[in-house]
Amino acid sequence: MSIEQFVEPGVLYVVATPIGNLADISQRALGVLAGVDLIAAEDTRHSARLLQQYQIATKTLALHDHNERDRAPDVVARLSQGKSVALISDAGTPLISDPGFHLVRLARDAGIRVVPVPGPSAMLAALSAAGLPSDRFVFEGFLPSKASARKKRLEAMAAESRTAIFYEAPHRLLDTLADMVEVFGTQRHVVNAQIPEQIYGPGFPV
Repeated sequence: MSIEQFVEPGVLYVVATPIGNLADISQRALGVLAGVDLIAAEDTRHSARLLQQYQIATKTLALHDHNERDRAPDVVARLSQGKSVALISDAGTPLISDPGFHLVRLARDAGIRVVPVPGPSAMLAALSAAGLPSDRFVFEGFLPSKASARKKRLEAMAAESRTAIFYEAPHRLLDTLADMVEVFGTQRHVVNAQIPEQIYGPGFPV
């Protein structure tokens, strides 16, 4: 299948990328990344490893939490001129506790077509292997870093009966687990799913 069959002009593609194993990416995602005019990446240096692995030479632009509001209008202007753009995060699906919301909202408000290219998601990968009920669940993203705010958020969920999914930084994990025991008690099942910190090549399992 040619690159032209993956990409259309003036479209913003929201592309999921590997979490820990570079082989976990679809042919369609690779075709989009190779075929668009520009890749808006959370960290261009981090994404370079993926692009180099698959010999993709598409121009990249850094789009992260600290500059997204400033750069999103320029990206939308390029889309309005017929350029195609792929939005990627460091790992997993963009916008899921990652940058991209302001760009996607601005693009949709401007009448730009936004197309998801599904793939890896840390949240769903963890849920699928956790052995917890998955017919109904709630995703809370990252908890507040300050202890008081974190505990307040947990207390607001004390009566939640659905499986709850949180993201947490490794250096705060033990404190957060202690807060959960204090707020939720000891009768709830907790599963800690660790995301690999290193991007591995296709030959390395995660």
